[in-house]
Amino acid sequence: MHQRESIKVLISGGGTGGHVFPAIAIADALKKQVQKPQILFVGAKGKMEMEKVPKAGYHILGLNIAGLQRRITYKNLIVVFKLLDSMIRARNIIKRFKPDVVIGVGGYASGPVLYAAAKRHIPTIIQEQNSYPGLTNRLLAKKVSKICVAYDGMDKYFPKSKIYLTGNPVRKDILNLDDKRSEALKYFGISGKKKTLLVLGGSQGARTINQSVKANLKLFIDNDIQVIWQTGKLYFKEANEYAKELNRKEILVVSFIEKMDLAYSACDMVVSRSGAISVSEISVVQKPAVFIPSPNVAEDHQTKNAQALANHNAAIIVKDSEAREKLGEVVVETILDKDKKQRLKEKIAGFAIKDSADRIASVVLNSLNK
Repeated sequence: MHQRESIKVLISGGGTGGHVFPAIAIADALKKQVQKPQILFVGAKGKMEMEKVPKAGYHILGLNIAGLQRRITYKNLIVVFKLLDSMIRARNIIKRFKPDVVIGVGGYASGPVLYAAAKRHIPTIIQEQNSYPGLTNRLLAKKVSKICVAYDGMDKYFPKSKIYLTGNPVRKDILNLDDKRSEALKYFGISGKKKTLLVLGGSQGARTINQSVKANLKLFIDNDIQVIWQTGKLYFKEANEYAKELNRKEILVVSFIEKMDLAYSACDMVVSRSGAISVSEISVVQKPAVFIPSPNVAEDHQTKNAQALANHNAAIIVKDSEAREKLGEVVVETILDKDKKQRLKEKIAGFAIKDSADRIASVVLNSLNK
């Protein structure tokens, strides 16, 4: 337990699950280390944090903020006004709440809040999830107190003296999969005798991944591979109808997986996008993985996340533009090769940090001792 009875913590950011879930994990870790901390979240109105944070039992305020469009458009003018409005609102929230420390996890709301806190000389901490930081965090790096990162070599972008290697927080339920396999096979209704491929098409549905899997389902069936195929909302109907046409019980199509711990337990291999949190989770569960980085993200950070592992032979990358042609043969060749899978498992284990949220909480609390 930290020596301070209670502290006030402001956590800002969100926009995607990749930002929101780590933010909640950090808050939970702080509650373990401090008696009754007062924790307030600040997010972006209309984004998922406004629903997920209250569900996790925390209070959240929303800023009216949006991102710049990549092309020149009148909407960018509105964005500038929204940004100014958010800066004022962030300053007012900080004045009223008087936090002892402010944590930014990335996403639209993170920037104005960290900036306002740093100007008032409040200890500020960035949690950078990717191997290539976005523009906001690169700009804020000079102003903040400490920076928690998930990859080595981040001193290319940030001052070395501020960097702490903490990893990315992952969901608690995936931290121990040891005896969940038989429960997982029963839950998904699949055979324990076949090789199992887990496909993560994202909560919205990654079109390329879904189309590539569809194009290769017959190949998987011919090689006695069963598939747990999470399509995301948008693609579920089409994928489900196609699987029904094939009329094979080894193809399980779902729009969303509630119990990810069981999905990881059941599978021999994963196909996924390479968002920071997906990469961290797959490292923690130590599964051989094929990453298909999304080309539609800022500064191509998904490619850089996957490359950080591929450089150490800890994962396989298939380019989005080549996925339809190449994914099938890469999966079949890997999933049937026991030695290759074992090598991938051992290498990816080196990237796993299981106590990440606790490490970040410690960095946060140490910043108060100064």
